[in-house]
Amino acid sequence: MKNLKLAASMVGVIALAGLVLMGHAGEPPHQERTPKEGIDLTDMQLKSVKVASVAERTFVTDREAVGNIAFNDEKTVQVYSPYQGKIIEVFAKAGDDVEKGTPLFAINSPDLVAAESALISAAGVRDLTSHALERAKQLLPVQGISQKDYQQAVSDQQTAEGAFNAARNALRIFDLKDAEINRIIETRSANPVYTVKSPIKGRVTARSAAVGLVVQPGNPPAPFAVSDLSSMWMVANVAESDIPLISPGQEVDVRVMAFPGRVFKGKISNIGAAVDPNTHRVQVRSDVKDPNHEFKAGMFATFSIHLGKESKYPGVPLDSVTRESDGTMSVWVTRDNHHFSKRTVKVGQQEGGWLQITDGLRPGELVATEGAIFLSNTLTTEAR
Repeated sequence: MKNLKLAASMVGVIALAGLVLMGHAGEPPHQERTPKEGIDLTDMQLKSVKVASVAERTFVTDREAVGNIAFNDEKTVQVYSPYQGKIIEVFAKAGDDVEKGTPLFAINSPDLVAAESALISAAGVRDLTSHALERAKQLLPVQGISQKDYQQAVSDQQTAEGAFNAARNALRIFDLKDAEINRIIETRSANPVYTVKSPIKGRVTARSAAVGLVVQPGNPPAPFAVSDLSSMWMVANVAESDIPLISPGQEVDVRVMAFPGRVFKGKISNIGAAVDPNTHRVQVRSDVKDPNHEFKAGMFATFSIHLGKESKYPGVPLDSVTRESDGTMSVWVTRDNHHFSKRTVKVGQQEGGWLQITDGLRPGELVATEGAIFLSNTLTTEAR
């Protein structure tokens, strides 16, 4: 009897163990959860995404550089007074647009007084010698004067005439017109005030002139600087590796942050002779047309240098590509407009709102052209 009970107990234990083992056998093995590489969108979610077929586009090889707008130094004039003097009046300020001949400042110049006084004196001597020569001409036929005295009168008059012309030309250095010079001779009065005028049409880009300041010819800083604004400079720092690809005369497209969406035309005019040892970049200068005088010196700008080499690659809109945390670029690809898979791609240059895909996509494949960020956020949410 005891043996029967022991056998029954063992059968029960074995049966219980079998049930436990069967229970564990029905459970799936433990696995680490991995993020999905694709997602299925509902009809509601699909409204946030637009899909289009990848097309092959022509991209022009170019290079870009960052820099700033600057005044054209070759068309900028440093305006000095031709003679020493004290500034007594200032007529223009920095930023003013001026015409050629516009008064900039006036000085009280002792040199001008001396030059005008020399002219007045030379004019008086010329008149005196001219009258003496006329009398000598009248006396010579009646032998009222010797031949020697007559020749002396001629020589004196010629000397006086030469001195008069020299004094007159000296005043032309002050930019005095013939009418003003004639008025000095007629009135026999010297005017110490000299007005310095703009030699070109342009914009006043700098002013150090102030009333009471004594100025010297050629002594910096110049009282005024005037720049011709018909063209400006775009000064950029170009990577050392790109220098063999560019040369003076190449056309560039300049884009200025202050005028988004607009492109200004220019040409490379100068390439620096030395490489910056710290940045390994070379300064490149371009002449940029600014017919409406919209640029301001110091504006942030970029330029694109077209190298003229065309190539065909798959192209997608900028919104199709997302940058991952590791720096790689990816797009969302679909076959049925419902299931989307993330794919890493290599990108090239940007042109007209399109991005060149150098690897990872083929023409004809369907990608999300809008809503790529929405898809990335959705994948991140489902992976949690």
